[in-house]
Amino acid sequence: MKTSIAKGLFNSHPYLEYRKLVSDLLLQGKATGNEQSEDLTHYSTLNETRMNRLDKTVQITEQISQKLKSLKGDYIWLVISEGWCGDAAQLLPVVNKMALESGKIELKIVLRDENDDLMKLFLTNNSKSIPIVIVVDKVTGELLGHWGPRPKGAIELIQNYKKEFGVVDETAKTNLQLWYLHDKGVSTQEEIINLMQEFDS
Repeated sequence: MKTSIAKGLFNSHPYLEYRKLVSDLLLQGKATGNEQSEDLTHYSTLNETRMNRLDKTVQITEQISQKLKSLKGDYIWLVISEGWCGDAAQLLPVVNKMALESGKIELKIVLRDENDDLMKLFLTNNSKSIPIVIVVDKVTGELLGHWGPRPKGAIELIQNYKKEFGVVDETAKTNLQLWYLHDKGVSTQEEIINLMQEFDS
């Protein structure tokens, strides 16, 4: 196992512990991460509301549920995240429900800014985009692969917007949240289970 992944696992939190960490910081008027600003605290507050809703409403499709339960191996999903990240707020509840549904996956969440060496292994176009789901074989400790920071449809939406307007502004972010709302986590479920089936064969 790579040292930075081992360190990341050592520094990681189970899902509910991560949620509590973000909530406790918000009570102090803080966000997770190295930077502190009103904007980041504002995004973290929005994300907490969003995640509370998604924890209640996210449904794993019947087809995905069967595939998750039929995984043969045991796995760790180590997710790089931060409380202020809008994509992480949309995706973590889905990933958590998938791990619970399977019974073969242990979900751990690690903060990006506290684990720079780990983040550097999973850059997207040289940027520290999150969330990233890192898949580790629980028995051997082998790194199998990773997924993120967004489902393909969401990536295309932002790419097309940037192509047309040259920036990713508040309108783009609103469009992205609407995309997530309509998708209901289905694209994320399909993309991740397809990846898992490649490793599990």
